Amino acid sequence: MNVQSMTGFARSHGERDGTAFAWELKSVNGKALEVRLRLPAGLERLEQPVRQAIQKRFSRGNFQVTLNIAARGSRQVPIVNEAFLKDIAGLARRLVEQFDCRPASADGLLALRGVLDLPEASESEEEKAALDASVLACLDDGLAALETARLEEGRALAALLSDHLDEIETLTSTVEKDPSREPAAIRERLVGQVRLLIDATPPLDESRLHMEAAFLATKADIREEIDRLKTHTGAARTLLAGEGPVGRKLDFLSQEFNRESNTLCSKANAASITAVGLELKAAVDRFREQVQNLE
Repeated sequence: MNVQSMTGFARSHGERDGTAFAWELKSVNGKALEVRLRLPAGLERLEQPVRQAIQKRFSRGNFQVTLNIAARGSRQVPIVNEAFLKDIAGLARRLVEQFDCRPASADGLLALRGVLDLPEASESEEEKAALDASVLACLDDGLAALETARLEEGRALAALLSDHLDEIETLTSTVEKDPSREPAAIRERLVGQVRLLIDATPPLDESRLHMEAAFLATKADIREEIDRLKTHTGAARTLLAGEGPVGRKLDFLSQEFNRESNTLCSKANAASITAVGLELKAAVDRFREQVQNLE
C-alpha cells in the first residue's frame, strides 16, 4: 500500500565551498499540482529544474518551496559613488538653507539609489554549475523526505478510510437484513397502497392504476442500491490496497456512495430503513471528507 496524503513538510540542508543552503518544502491539498517557488535573487535559473523535479515525484497538491542560501565567510566590499554623494550632499545643504528643511542624515544619503553599491561576488560558469548541482541534489533529498512524510500520512488516512468503509458495509448489511424487506412485509405494504389507489376519488382508469402499482413496486425494491453499495465498497478497498495516486478515483466512488444512499433514503418505506439510511449518508460524508486529503 503506497497511498499518499497531499499534506507533508520537509527540510534539507547542504553546503558547498563555504556556501550553505537549505530547502523548506510544504504541500497541502489541491485539485491539481501547483508549485509556488521562492528563490534567492540570482538563482532564478533553478526554477525550471525545480519544477521538473517536483513533477517527477508528485501528481497533486499545492506546494510551497523556499530556498535559503548564504555564503559563509564571504565579505562584500561596498563601493561608494563619491562624486554623486558629494553632489547629493551639496543639494541637501542648499535645501536646508533655502527652505529650512531637516538636515539629511548619513544613512539617508547612503540609501539613495546610485550612491552605494554592493557588488556580487563573481563566479565562473563552472562554479555556478557545481553550486546548482549541489543545490538540486539537496532539493532531491528534501523531496524524498517530503514523499516519505506524505506516505506516512497516507497510511494513516488509508486506515481511517478503511474504518469508514467498515461502517458503510455494516450499515448496508443492516438495511439488507431489515424486517421491512421481507417479502411478506413488502407484499402487505403494496396491498395497502394499491387499495388506496383503487379507492381514490375520482377513480383511476385501469392503465393508470397499473402504472401507479408498478411504480410502487419499483420503489419498494432497494436491492439494486444495496448491491451497488457493496460493489463500490469492494472497489474502494481495492484502490486503497493498490499503489499510485487514487484520490480522484476514490472521490468519484464517494460521489457514487452518496448517490446510492440518497436513493435508498428516498425509496425507504420503513422508518427503520430511513434511520439507517441517514446514518449511511453521514458515514459517506465522513469518507468523502477524508478522501479529499489523498493524492
